[in-house]
Amino acid sequence: MIKHLDITVKGKVQGVFYRASTKAVADQLGVRGTAKNLPDGDVFIEAEADEPTLDMFLDWCHEGPENASVTSVESHEGELKNYRNFEVLKRGLFKS
Repeated sequence: MIKHLDITVKGKVQGVFYRASTKAVADQLGVRGTAKNLPDGDVFIEAEADEPTLDMFLDWCHEGPENASVTSVESHEGELKNYRNFEVLKRGLFKS
């Protein structure tokens, strides 16, 4: 059963290739969704996959790439959007 998670990652997560690394891990695991930087310095991820895969993905979100320093990860279930792949969204292409 596919689930949708809205994930907010806090800490030193911008300027450390967090979104690009998230996409690489998502592609590897088969997670679909998006990742974008928020104006307050957080990274917001929407992820869709089955529960075991999302658990692995969340574990990675707590670690992040080498130069990241994650202080907290908040996640809650959201509405399924049926993403076809995982995309990094550039700043300015979305409304917060």
